[in-house]
Amino acid sequence: MSEPAKTAITPSTHSAPPARFSHGVRKGNILQVAGQVGFLPAVEGEPPTPAGPTLREQTLQTLANVQAVLEAGGASWEDVVMIRVYLTDTGHFAEFNELYNAFFAGLEEAAAARTTVYVGLPAGLLVEIDALAVLG
Repeated sequence: MSEPAKTAITPSTHSAPPARFSHGVRKGNILQVAGQVGFLPAVEGEPPTPAGPTLREQTLQTLANVQAVLEAGGASWEDVVMIRVYLTDTGHFAEFNELYNAFFAGLEEAAAARTTVYVGLPAGLLVEIDALAVLG
């Protein structure tokens, strides 16, 4: 029996990554979404632009970017089993949790497992999120 192919996932809203990696990779029923940040949808020939300077603007756009990769890979938030959150400031934890809880309030399935760590990101970026989904 042959193993399922590994397929790179790049939504139409995303520009090519700046290094040799994929926005998402699907193999069989596993979809790994690479770390996404709060860049607005790509505009041909223009550099990526953050959704805004606030944690709220960047978090909502980051979640939208993760969702775009999930959907392009045939998944939804209901399929996500693990989410990793990378924040640049420990002072953002409470605000991030409020935004996160509101975003996922309508999910019917059990909430995904989550890890939150504090990191350095490129200047102006406040949050990065990746996700692991297991489909049907």
